[in-house]
Amino acid sequence: MKRFYFVRGLTVALCLLLVAMGGHVQESKANYAPKSGQRGKDVIWSPTPQERVDTMLNMANVTSADYVIDLGSGDGRIVIAAAKRGATALGIEYNPDLVEFARRAAIEEGVAERAAFEKADIFESDFSQATVVTMYLLPHINLRLRPKILDLKPGTRIVSNSFNMADWKPDKTTARAHLWIVPAKVDGVWKFDDGQIRFTQKFQDINGTLTTMGKDMKLSGKLDGDKINFTAGGREYTGTVSGNMISGTHDGGGSWKAAC
Repeated sequence: MKRFYFVRGLTVALCLLLVAMGGHVQESKANYAPKSGQRGKDVIWSPTPQERVDTMLNMANVTSADYVIDLGSGDGRIVIAAAKRGATALGIEYNPDLVEFARRAAIEEGVAERAAFEKADIFESDFSQATVVTMYLLPHINLRLRPKILDLKPGTRIVSNSFNMADWKPDKTTARAHLWIVPAKVDGVWKFDDGQIRFTQKFQDINGTLTTMGKDMKLSGKLDGDKINFTAGGREYTGTVSGNMISGTHDGGGSWKAAC
């Protein structure tokens, strides 16, 4: 009997110890605060100054109509700032402690209904529903993400703190923040009633040839999301790209359509 009581007593003591340890762990997590320079999965965490957060969101013209996704959201400050503007926002972060810290911060700031955070790998995440993507990553990581970003819906705004995306030049740069507008894909041959347009595309820049009535005219222009603008034969053409159709007007007062 003494041995039984000893074993039972030891079991109870161990259970109490585990409960106490669990409470200590929960308390430690509740008191967790990230430190600038701490190592993460792909980058060393460094908080974005609030002034630059505002600059990034202003560059993207974030409003209540937007769905903002922050890749590598850290302490959640960009997501929270976007939510304060009325946007729906999601932070994707690999460090679970940072995720919980950001969730608590969103509650404290009163925006938890619009600011969500998930523990996930940005390279395996689906952010195709975003209208705005923000990030503070390294150049080689931006480059790894670039093909996925270029497949986003035309017009999606991409804002990066400090770092660029190699030969995809930003549409705008200010105060160490870069903005890109995901361009529609037009590379190839587009046909219309009496001719064709052959576009050669490098991101938002386009060149090529417009052929009509047997005459070839060099063209050059730009894409702004699904909006296209180019000049050929001294005439300016503007239009909207919608899947395999482009329709618009030219400065001669007429309209044009082309399909691929």
